[in-house]
This record gives sequence, structure tokens and C-alpha cells, in this order.
Amino acid sequence: MLTEIASAATATFAANRAQGAVRFGVRLRDGVTRRGDLHESGSLRVRFPSPEDEGLSAMLVNTAGGIAGGDSFDIEIETGEGARLTLTTAAAEKVYRAPGAAARLGIALKAGAGAHLAWLPQETILFDRARIERCFEIDLAEDASLLLCEIVVFGRTAMGETMRHGEFVDRWRMRRGGRLVFAETVRLDGEIGEKLARPAIANGGAAIGTALIVPGDEAVVARIRDAAHTFGGEVGISAWNGFAMARFCAQDAAQLRADMLTVLGRASAGPLPRLWLN
Repeated sequence: MLTEIASAATATFAANRAQGAVRFGVRLRDGVTRRGDLHESGSLRVRFPSPEDEGLSAMLVNTAGGIAGGDSFDIEIETGEGARLTLTTAAAEKVYRAPGAAARLGIALKAGAGAHLAWLPQETILFDRARIERCFEIDLAEDASLLLCEIVVFGRTAMGETMRHGEFVDRWRMRRGGRLVFAETVRLDGEIGEKLARPAIANGGAAIGTALIVPGDEAVVARIRDAAHTFGGEVGISAWNGFAMARFCAQDAAQLRADMLTVLGRASAGPLPRLWLN
């Protein structure tokens, strides 16, 4: 009887998990970026709120209101030859506690020859006992450009909340001209709060971030380092393999967001999404 009850509870939990997918591409037509085929399913949506002179802006929306254990989401975006796309999210994404399986998020980004793709979502906030596995697959043509940022917040410090226990797995793979130029997997699990308190990890910080800039060289690094006196948290930047990367660690999300805005402003010639500036 107990086995049957447990099996029924597991089946009910699985049946109530959110799933969503967004797949679309943009193409250059008569010098203007236009949307191509679009596929939406489940709780993920994408909207194109503001027409532009040459590029296109898009905004992802998760109608599920957040991510919980066992949820599964897939995002695939292709920017065609010469096209320009900037993508953000309608709000910070919240990842709630997971009593069972971890949530899964797969993101595939592709940019063709001469294309520019800016992936600029708002923060991902992990609540206590959240569990999520995220995977980025990035495929760039040799002369494509990319501006990508990700901010992860471990508990809402402004609300007096902390993340003490959970699981966060983040896998990044980037190819340029078909060659693997960057590969990294970050894993934090178990007593995450205790680990973040260690000086060699986050020294008590509750927010971390990454900005990836392609192409990137020492000139980009120098331009960002010129603003070092304005940073409220810790920021480190370097360039190799033809791209630049900035790493962020701060005591709270607001501090890190301000630092990220400074870096993105110096790394990009184009405007940032309006939602970032509110």
C-alpha cells in the first residue's frame, strides 16, 4: 500500500511539472532584421515589443511564474547572416525549492556570418533548496559577434532570505567557426550557503555573474578596467581565444547589476534593453 501511495504521488508530481519551449530564427531582409519561423509550446513565450531601424529586440516570458523541481525548458535561437538580435526577459526568473528532481534548462544560441546576438536576461534567483541544471550551447560563425550576460542570485537578501542548501549546475560550451573555444561546468550543491561564505569561493557574496564578449581583446579589457573605481563588488576580466570574459561577485543583486551595467555599457556599442534601465 505504501509503495502504491508513493508511486501515485510521484506520478502526480511529474504530471504537474511545467514544460516549455521556444524556437525561432531571425533573418536579414533588405538590410533589416526580421523574424522567421517561430515555435512556442508550454509556458514559454517570446514577444517582439519594439521595432528598430536595423536590429530586432525580443523578450522571453515564462507564464508558469517561475521554475520548480522537475520543470523542463528549452530555448533555441538562430541569428542568420548579417542579422542583429537583442534578447532579454520580462522579469527576473525565480527557481523555487525542489523536493524531487532538479529543474532543467537548455539554451542553444547560434549566430551566422556577420551576425550579432545579445543575450541579456535579467537575474536568475535561486530560493533555498532550489535545484537546477542549466546548459548553454553556443555556436558562432568566425566573424559573428556575441554579447552575453548571466546573473545568478542565491537568495533575496533584500527580503532577508538566504539560500542555505540546494543544487546549481551550469554547463557552458562555445564554438567559433566550428572549433570549441570555451568549455566550463560550475557545480554548487549541498550546503551552498556555507560554501559561498568561504573566502576562496564567494567570501560571503550572494550574487555571481558572467559577461561574455565576442570578439574580445586586450583593448576591451582595458576599456572595462578603466571603470574599476566604480565597481561595488569584485570584478575580474581577461581575454583569450579571441573573446573576453568578465566575472562578477557581489554581496547582493543590486550591487552586481550595477557593475554589470557598467561593463555592458563599455563592451557594447548598441543600447541595452529598456527593462535593464528601469
